[in-house]
Amino acid sequence: MTETDAIVALIALFEREGYARVEPPVLQPADVFIDLSGEDIRRRMFVTQDASGAELCLRPEYTIPVCLQHLSTHGGRPSGYSYGGPVFRMRPNESGEFLQAGLESIGRTDLSAADAEILGLALEGLERIGAPSPRVKLGDMGLLNALVDALGIAPAAKRRVIRAIVSGEGLASLTEAEGPAAQEHAGLLAAIEGQAPQAAKAFVQDILSIAGIASVGGRSAGEIAERFLARAANRTGLPDEARLVLERYLSIAGDPDQAAAAVRALARDAGLDIEAALRAFEDRTGFMAARGLDVSAFSFSAAFARNLDYYTGFIFEVQDPRRGDGKPIVGGGRYDRLLEHLGAESPVPAVGCSFWLDRILGRP
Repeated sequence: MTETDAIVALIALFEREGYARVEPPVLQPADVFIDLSGEDIRRRMFVTQDASGAELCLRPEYTIPVCLQHLSTHGGRPSGYSYGGPVFRMRPNESGEFLQAGLESIGRTDLSAADAEILGLALEGLERIGAPSPRVKLGDMGLLNALVDALGIAPAAKRRVIRAIVSGEGLASLTEAEGPAAQEHAGLLAAIEGQAPQAAKAFVQDILSIAGIASVGGRSAGEIAERFLARAANRTGLPDEARLVLERYLSIAGDPDQAAAAVRALARDAGLDIEAALRAFEDRTGFMAARGLDVSAFSFSAAFARNLDYYTGFIFEVQDPRRGDGKPIVGGGRYDRLLEHLGAESPVPAVGCSFWLDRILGRP
């Protein structure tokens, strides 16, 4: 089966389930992706400018463009979308232009059922295009956020913890010695500490603009702002007791039922109320089982986090056991705050996933 044939087969499946096909423009505003995914994505995008000097990029993924199209055409009405076409992103040892297919469910309020449906359709889609028996890896940013909030960790330290986990560096990366450079910029660091990331970044960029600084050492003003944000977060310590609880949480792994039991025991031992997040986790597992999915074969890891800032709850990756690089062939999750960042008046529940067709159908 060719990648084009796979797109046709997947779109037919998704449209049968009510996910209408859309095709957002290939040229997208670059700042949207940088604001939501960090300066790191700039180095992986293909960027150009329009006649006015505004930065544009070749579509690096589909989720944000589909959400922008939803806001411009459907407002707050629940809708399901499917897509298939080229995306453009620099990837080590892989082509910078490749085909993706996927689906997005936007606006449904039955969150657990929608999560289970997306995973179920992902696995059904893989079976339809002849993929081998896959490995399913699950995570939950909602559980992690609930735990951090229950521990009473300050907002700046919370961003630092989440960033360390998402980047794969872990809690061991959270210690940074105060040196002369940190003391030199103490006033600026104090000014942005505790601010929302976008507001802090805009503040630093304004300071640099007033000073007439466009770049330093090859780094743009946005990249410099990102570094200041990271250093501001590093000024906020993580209490020893909170660190121990987080380390115990991040060590939890197993099938979803085993993981839920372990998290519940941790919450009880630490005296933390994360019942709402746990109930959502268990409800989702129940909906997966009701769809006929073998949840005992799924692997949950509390330390698993997809490296995109907009995920807020359920996340997953599907891997081909024949591949030795560990790269996913399908990945996705829940992103309930993304549409608000893009202009919606309030949070909009949303969940989706993407298929890397070159990894699925190419040589392992």
